[in-house]
Amino acid sequence: MTRYTTATDADREAMLAAVGVGSIKDLLAEQIPNALLLQDPLDLPEGLTEQEVYTHLADLAAANTSAEDEVTFLGAGMYDHYVPAIIDMLLGRSEFLTPYTPYQPEVSQGGLQVMFEYQTAISELTALPVSNASVYEGPSAVAAAAYLAKLVNNRQRIVVSAGVHPHTIQTLETLAVGYGQQVTVVPLKNGATDPDAWAAAIDGDTSTAIVQQPNFLGAVEDVAALSDVAKAEDAGGDKLVLVGAYDPITLGVLAPPGEVGVDVAVGEGQTLGNRLDFGGPSFGFFAAREAFLRRMPGRIAGETTDVDGRRGFVLTLQTREQHIRREKATSNICTSQALNALAGVVYLGWLGKQGLPELAELLVQRTHYARTTLAAIDGVELLHDQPVVREFALRLPGVDVEQVVAYCQDHGVNPGLALARTHGEEYADGLLVAITEQRTKEQIDRLEQLLGAAVAAQRAGSQSTSHPAGVTA
Repeated sequence: MTRYTTATDADREAMLAAVGVGSIKDLLAEQIPNALLLQDPLDLPEGLTEQEVYTHLADLAAANTSAEDEVTFLGAGMYDHYVPAIIDMLLGRSEFLTPYTPYQPEVSQGGLQVMFEYQTAISELTALPVSNASVYEGPSAVAAAAYLAKLVNNRQRIVVSAGVHPHTIQTLETLAVGYGQQVTVVPLKNGATDPDAWAAAIDGDTSTAIVQQPNFLGAVEDVAALSDVAKAEDAGGDKLVLVGAYDPITLGVLAPPGEVGVDVAVGEGQTLGNRLDFGGPSFGFFAAREAFLRRMPGRIAGETTDVDGRRGFVLTLQTREQHIRREKATSNICTSQALNALAGVVYLGWLGKQGLPELAELLVQRTHYARTTLAAIDGVELLHDQPVVREFALRLPGVDVEQVVAYCQDHGVNPGLALARTHGEEYADGLLVAITEQRTKEQIDRLEQLLGAAVAAQRAGSQSTSHPAGVTA
């Protein structure tokens, strides 16, 4: 007997006898064609002892470099923010760590209230009246918003700024095939969405227009102006759905989407109390105007009163295919990221309404210092001069950016993302640098020293940059 199932060997024998077969193998043989069965044993090595497995896994883990092993300026959608101890303490409680979907409200009040409080926090953050109880992550949230738009207006074209994260654009392009839609990417001009190209791309067949704030290169977009243009170019009146993909931390200083014409605000929630953890998990947030309530994906928790007048919580809206007819479903999301979303609402509560603007202002100040300091290095220049909050792009003309990154990493500092990895030749000399509250002035100065030395050595034609002049390990 296991701790998860109560079937004993005797139970299994009785069940097999009841269906008239002698073994599990015989049962499968009657259901699966012989041609599909594996005829030979799997080619696997001999098993290891528990101690040997532990050593092997430890060796594999040692091959990784975490944000705690180096000073990291790497961002591009995931950021090294401080996660307060209260988050681990609360997430580790069994009430939150182990429950599944709260289908029975009478036994799920705690989980439902977490969803409700999370939705309230996201609505306040985005200045939009409705939030769902989270989705998987940022890119799929954007894709879900595009599908919502099609449900609203049944149009075929998605217009998306090239400033949207390239992984998100790839997700859109992949899922748009299933939706029967086409994706048009609008280019950037000096690091921000080209307003003329944006206006030219939008027509009466445009279902949704999508912009990221700040964009992938760190530039703060004029979302209000882009919204006005999009709605003005919409030949069908007010049917176009404007989607904003937001970095939630920056909403401490930037105008919230609900105040600048955005209809659906989505984004990656990793920065809200979730660690990097080598890529996940995290959560995506999804907020919208009330007119889109019944088109939203996932689930929404609502507040009510019981028969005795006491406050309570229920799942108010469930628009998944397992709850309603498949053709009426707005998503096939089979679970929310409730535990990660709980980290998000705990983090926002920990910061408070005063702490979030203070944190964002701190990012602006340190980012300004880092941007000014690094752009002053000989051989380094700004990729664009748009305003930024916590991330910025540099150009290193005539330099192998990957070699510069490798050199800095060898000295314990990850300087950021080589943009050739995401944009190829378009930004072959680009470096994307991210700042969090964990990056100190001393660490920024250390990056300046390493970056300057690596660039100078390459410009001088030296390929041996293990210890350029003035730099010590």
